[in-house]
Amino acid sequence: MTAMAKASTKFLCRECGSVQSKWMGKCPDCGAWNSLESYTVPAGGTEGKWRHQSPDAPPGPIAANPATPLHDVQQPDVPRLSTGIGELDRVLGESTDDSVPSGGLRRGLVPGSVVLVGGDPGIGKSTLMLQAADKLAAEGHKVLYVSSEESAAQTRLRAVRLGLSAKNLLVLAETHLARILEQVRKVQPDVVIIDSIQMIYRGELDTAPGSVGQLRACGMELVMLAKTSNVAMFLVGHVTKEGQLAGPRLLEHMVDTVLYFEGDRYHGHRIVRAVKNRFGTTLEVGLFEMTEQGLAEVSSGRGLLAAEYRPTSGSVVCPVLQGSRCVLVEVQALTATGFLGSAKRKTSGLDPNRLTMLIAVLEKRGGLRLADQDVFASSAGGLRVVEPAADLALALAIAGAHMNRTLPAKTCVVGEIGLGGEVRRVQRLEQRITEARRLGFEHVIGPAARG
Repeated sequence: MTAMAKASTKFLCRECGSVQSKWMGKCPDCGAWNSLESYTVPAGGTEGKWRHQSPDAPPGPIAANPATPLHDVQQPDVPRLSTGIGELDRVLGESTDDSVPSGGLRRGLVPGSVVLVGGDPGIGKSTLMLQAADKLAAEGHKVLYVSSEESAAQTRLRAVRLGLSAKNLLVLAETHLARILEQVRKVQPDVVIIDSIQMIYRGELDTAPGSVGQLRACGMELVMLAKTSNVAMFLVGHVTKEGQLAGPRLLEHMVDTVLYFEGDRYHGHRIVRAVKNRFGTTLEVGLFEMTEQGLAEVSSGRGLLAAEYRPTSGSVVCPVLQGSRCVLVEVQALTATGFLGSAKRKTSGLDPNRLTMLIAVLEKRGGLRLADQDVFASSAGGLRVVEPAADLALALAIAGAHMNRTLPAKTCVVGEIGLGGEVRRVQRLEQRITEARRLGFEHVIGPAARG
């Protein structure tokens, strides 16, 4: 009599995705503490067995692929599916296509790739995905939008509110993974959008949706489906209070591209930033503005500089780089009387460590007394600025607020500040000056030109 297989319990590291046979306080692979979470492997051992196999694969054992010299490997022609949203296509990446007359570049989705879109709840992830799905369907692509958090009627109401036609868009309100996979096989779409991955579950796993085991199993199934069926797939995931994708970090290792949807939900501007991209660069960002008709593209970056901007003390405009583009951002600072030894240093959209360093430089090299001053600094519009090129603008904003002095009109500032108080050159200075001139600025305060 054959003994029945029993379900086993394993432990998964939510930081690096490694699997351990027993619980340990510290992950032996990545060194993270208290990161191992238990999950149940179903009876029969689905670990390591893929349900989706190529129909052309011969029966019997799988033959190993022979090793090939790198210079003999043929470079594949990677096609792209444009989402119809230029800023999203920019972040997804570009590739050379001889069929495109203008420069030979095509941007957008790569068939068979999996894109993970993360962001805070209510930031606009579902809105962006629905707009992209509608434009893809309007171009003749077959799109399946799987909504695990809303009914089909709710999705329809949101599409009407956004002014989308959605004539060729297929909607499926489902949370069971097996039924989703069956619909994908029947429909055979070009693009699948899962909104969101935290609510999808496999019935044979005795855990709640969003748990470690469910996310691991569902993520593997969906990734393998995309690879074997050559279907481009979006997976939407929520972000925790710590700024990490909800659930284990293993989802980031599985997918090809990871996009973070950034921005303050109380501000109009949104940024889509790539933190991982196997088919493009991670330097690009997409700029959007939330309107009553959904997300609108901000192609030039002009909207990030507030239309009501007026030169005041503690306010300085700085041209910062976001990917391959230059955006002019208003950096603001405020100083107030505090208590010596316990003065506050608060930032919003800026690096707090750079703020602390610049205050020290202003005290030591600039002669300003700020030890008993509370200093508050922010970037207007909700855009996060972390590059050192904004050092000089932030320092002048702090000094201007402390001394109640204002820069001349139509003046912007750029430059990195060293610990010695020197102003260093920054990359792509000419591009920053050109963009500032295009937006009406006549003077630029920055590092000395090379002569």
